[in-house]
Amino acid sequence: MKKNLYTIAIFTKLNTKRFFRDRLALFFGIAFPVIFLFVFGGISGGGNDVSFNVALINQSQQEAASQIERQIRGSEVFEVDDNALTLTDANEKLVRSEIDSIIVLPENFGVEQDGLPAGVAEVRFAQNNAQAGQAITAVLENQFRGLNQDIAPSVTPFTVEGRQSGQESLKPFDYVFAGLLGFSIIGLGIFGPINVFPELKKQGILRRLHTTPLKVWQYFIATMFSQALIGLVSLAVMFAVAILVFDLNVVGNYLEIIIFIILSIITILGIGLAIGGWAKNERQAAPLSNIIVFPMLFLSGTFFPRFVMPEWLQTVSAFLPLTPVIDGLRLLTTEGKHLVDLGAQLGLMAIWIILIYLLAFKLFRWE
Repeated sequence: MKKNLYTIAIFTKLNTKRFFRDRLALFFGIAFPVIFLFVFGGISGGGNDVSFNVALINQSQQEAASQIERQIRGSEVFEVDDNALTLTDANEKLVRSEIDSIIVLPENFGVEQDGLPAGVAEVRFAQNNAQAGQAITAVLENQFRGLNQDIAPSVTPFTVEGRQSGQESLKPFDYVFAGLLGFSIIGLGIFGPINVFPELKKQGILRRLHTTPLKVWQYFIATMFSQALIGLVSLAVMFAVAILVFDLNVVGNYLEIIIFIILSIITILGIGLAIGGWAKNERQAAPLSNIIVFPMLFLSGTFFPRFVMPEWLQTVSAFLPLTPVIDGLRLLTTEGKHLVDLGAQLGLMAIWIILIYLLAFKLFRWE
């Protein structure tokens, strides 16, 4: 038993050293996921704030129009493009999707009718951006409602009252972050072995190892331990960046998160061991890994939530190996769940671990 543990410890140390001495592996294992984190974190904005880029064309000389313009420019919802000074400029920007819509206050806006200033503001938007146009129209209507009440107070028999539930919903960045953790785990668990194993076979290193008492299971366990250590370092860097730069609020228990991350790496690593252990060279490994990886990246909630998919596709994607990993990470980090609450995710991961590693042991070859 001690001999087996010693062998596993030695190869764990060797695999870990090999990774940290390989600059290319360091880049793709640690730096590349952080770059993705900055890209997608910047796109998601790291928060809940919603704003619209608009062009404001005020053609009226009335005081009411000036008041509306000041309200729009002072609103946090609107970012007014001051480079669009004319309607022609604004239309060109709208066609190029540089702005979400055009707000036009016509010449007669604010002219008195029956003793009261009145007018109709126009919200112009492109056909393929109707949702943003409708949202901007609703925001303006809400602003006009307060102004109308000041000018001509009236009794409103029916009203709507909004109440905060006391619970926070997930921010866009929360979905992005859990997905990028899954992306990093895929890089470590699949692309790591399929890049290393064929190279070791090509150099004859695995063939020479086969002549020693080293067993396949010992080599696999050593690879698991080394990849788990590497993964914890990589994901710790991502957590640090997400917390410091994008204000990620981790509400879960860190020990439980670490345990789940290790289980996730072991789950996905089995796929890499199966492909890398079977393939004789990179030409065999690369196409097969892409066929497996890309559907998981796009269907498991890596870059966008699964609830936007059709129901039948949600059902199918729920059984992919990466789906319980991302769902579990999201539940632990941003929703404060505990491991005991992840029965469905852990159960599916356990099934995949059994199936994948049985396949990996069967397909593995030393040369």
